[in-house]
Amino acid sequence: MAAYMRSMICLVSIERNVFLHSRGSGVIVETKRYVRGLRRKPVRVLFPGNETDQDLKPRPAAGRDVSREKEQKVKTAIKHPEVDFVKARSNVQATTKHAQVISTKDHIDGLRFERAFPGDKRLGKLVSVARSRTFREHQGKILLEGRRLICDALNAGANPQMVFFSTADRLRELPLDKLKRATLVKVKFEDIKTWSDVVAPQGVIAIFSRPEPSRLNFGSRGHSVPLSLICDNIRDPGNLGTMLRCAAAAGCNDVLLTKGCVDAWEPKVLRAAMGAHFRLPIYQSLGWDDMEKHLPKAVTVHLADSSCGADRSKETKDVQVNVSHKTLKAGDYGWLSKRSNQNKVRYEEYDSDTDSDCEEGALPRVDSKLYHESWAQSPTALVIGGETHGLSVDAEQLAEKTSGHRLFIPVAPDVDSLNSAMAASILLFEGRKQLLKLT
Repeated sequence: MAAYMRSMICLVSIERNVFLHSRGSGVIVETKRYVRGLRRKPVRVLFPGNETDQDLKPRPAAGRDVSREKEQKVKTAIKHPEVDFVKARSNVQATTKHAQVISTKDHIDGLRFERAFPGDKRLGKLVSVARSRTFREHQGKILLEGRRLICDALNAGANPQMVFFSTADRLRELPLDKLKRATLVKVKFEDIKTWSDVVAPQGVIAIFSRPEPSRLNFGSRGHSVPLSLICDNIRDPGNLGTMLRCAAAAGCNDVLLTKGCVDAWEPKVLRAAMGAHFRLPIYQSLGWDDMEKHLPKAVTVHLADSSCGADRSKETKDVQVNVSHKTLKAGDYGWLSKRSNQNKVRYEEYDSDTDSDCEEGALPRVDSKLYHESWAQSPTALVIGGETHGLSVDAEQLAEKTSGHRLFIPVAPDVDSLNSAMAASILLFEGRKQLLKLT
């Protein structure tokens, strides 16, 4: 009987899905399909686009009495109201503190700035491309480093594009009202030190649009004199920067650079010029055909570089030196040697750092004149030659065309020549002195 019952139970549970239970001494077999149908909930089908907020709300986990939890929270709030108040106040304080931190970190005196994230390569990329002359010319960007140079550019009306700074104090040293349109980026000082060209960086680097001389505001133009500086094939950045600085100090009207000169916006030139780029107009990459367009009509062009005509091989008792087709005596310059074994004194025009080999007869005829004699009696232009090849033939021809002179500075015995920047400073200030006497 027991075996028969076990077989019946298995058969009924598999085929008809029933269950067994005993009531007293009898056995009653009831179907389970009816019971399961009552307990089962119908399946809800949601088509795309027909969902409602109620349908998408998360349902409470099985076995969790939500109503009882809500009732317990209400009772706790009634018995201990100070608990919820403390929690609410702490949340408000945390939110306010977080908002204050964000405002102080993202703003400096009303200017919003960005923070360079770890691995940010914007500084290195911009500095690298800004050092390239091709990029500066094609993209129209220049790189300025240091507070003084950036302030000079901003005061002259240059347009800043991006400023990298290490601390808020470094940024406050700049005129903030002129940085509203620039992108400000805070970076680590180590990053600035890595990409800086100077030994002791100041912690601020700026990228500017390449300025046009006609759009800059030169504040010291009232003290200028009708004197122009023409740089002919100056290729040393330090020399060119020093010449620009001397030209600004002497009150020159402008500076003209030939196509063979080094780029005036190179970082080394900018550092040597000490802000001269923003004190007087600088026109570069000019051909000699365009040179006269930037000069006054009644200008006289003088030369300050050519040792080609100096005949140093002749040693006579009168110490004669042949310079550019004109024989001059040492006594004419006020330099005479008192020593018996050294009766030679060399009086020469400014010689470049490297002597150039040229033939005397190949140059146009330009008379010589001492630098302290009267030569700046009208609008004047002074040409300084390059360190390697000296003056070009075009410069000689322009001086001959305008009835200019070959200016030279007498030097003491055993001194080869003067540096181009040194000669330019002597001649520029002498020209300024002579022009001021006319007024």
